[in-house]
Amino acid sequence: MTYGGGCHCGAVRWEADGEPEHSALCYCADCRRCAGAYAVGWALFPRDALRVTGDLRSYASSPDVTRQFCGRCGTGLFFVNETVFPGKIDVQSATLDDPDMLPPQARIQMAEAPVWESGVAHLPRFERFQGMD
Repeated sequence: MTYGGGCHCGAVRWEADGEPEHSALCYCADCRRCAGAYAVGWALFPRDALRVTGDLRSYASSPDVTRQFCGRCGTGLFFVNETVFPGKIDVQSATLDDPDMLPPQARIQMAEAPVWESGVAHLPRFERFQGMD
């Protein structure tokens, strides 16, 4: 299978061949702060399975960790940690053209999740934000 995706503005596109090793939602403080979100979806692929076009920028967010993002719009795209995942690259699964292709299989780094995360499933749901339909 080939997966494809890209950044918000379309300046960076990516494709990955084969199945990811995992697809997970991460709740660690680094991911949350880098993405500005309470959880970040990741899909781990062999690095040689990924093809990228466009202007990527890199940021060393912590020792041994490089995060890559679009140089134009800032969309977070990739996470590389050769110490933990040698030869692999994590792709932010929310950047998939079809995010339904890779549903999360696990929630990780729950020790750092906001306390209220466990009650999110019980919140009221709305199909659209009022006034935005």
